[in-house]
Amino acid sequence: MVKGEQAYLDLCKTILSNGTKRDDRTNTGTYSIFGHQMRFDLSEGFPLLTTKRVPFRLVASELLWFIKGDTNIRYLLENNNNIWNEWAFKKWVESDEYTGPDMTDFGNRSQTDATFNEQYEEQMEIFKKSVLADDEFANKYGDLGFVYGKQWRDWKTSQHETIDQLKDVIDSIRHNPNSRRHIVSAWNPEDVPNMALPPCHTLFQFYVADGKLSCQLYQRSADVFLGVPFNIASYALLTHLIAHETGLDVGEFVHTLGDAHIYQNHVEQVNIQLERNIRALPQLRLNQNKKSIFDFELSDFEIVGYDPHPTIKAPIAV
Repeated sequence: MVKGEQAYLDLCKTILSNGTKRDDRTNTGTYSIFGHQMRFDLSEGFPLLTTKRVPFRLVASELLWFIKGDTNIRYLLENNNNIWNEWAFKKWVESDEYTGPDMTDFGNRSQTDATFNEQYEEQMEIFKKSVLADDEFANKYGDLGFVYGKQWRDWKTSQHETIDQLKDVIDSIRHNPNSRRHIVSAWNPEDVPNMALPPCHTLFQFYVADGKLSCQLYQRSADVFLGVPFNIASYALLTHLIAHETGLDVGEFVHTLGDAHIYQNHVEQVNIQLERNIRALPQLRLNQNKKSIFDFELSDFEIVGYDPHPTIKAPIAV
């Protein structure tokens, strides 16, 4: 089996060659296949793609946001992370309180529509500043509902109790490493209607063997060009952090995809990426003085030796 970044590039080729053309929720359109798996040996280096730059700071701050159990984008904005803005922004521009120019179709805006893009940028800046400065506004429009952090750290039961899945799985790995129940689920059917975006990366499982910790993620919906490179790096980082806390080495990250798709307005960008050569993987360094996953901050991570090809920009479908 082809592994690592080549497996990712092969997935892109497979979708472009054999994917089914489908309509989708965002009205953008995709080329899609169903059911695919990639494997990344974490001992060979940290799997940030090198055929385009993947911003590790954004990956890390988003993961810390999940780990904290947070669901409000204010923390992300405080760390200059804008990757969840559109879903919160959508709630604002569709509300009765919004009085600016019509932004209801911003997710499908053309990159060449200069007037609309200028208006969008102006309204987004107003929105971001309001989330950062106004507690009431942030609580109303910055919160994304019962998304990942809520399910990982504060799953509500039918008995009106809560389950800290992430803490429990770390304890399970430490005290019962051979268990087949090292599982965290973000897919809570009761809470799906109360989420800005139902979880794409729905369930992950850990596996301990030969002193190494491996992680497998099941991702129901995979935006292969924009989202999947983040997901690979995020769960690789999570595996490193939990291995660090439990005294294990890192093994593999196994990425299993349900609907793996390339948006129709990403095809040109994917073809550019496919023309590039793979470069050497970087290394991840963690602050060894931090012992618990819950104590880490952005300054505790360092990526060494990352020399990727340039960023390739593409619109996000909302």
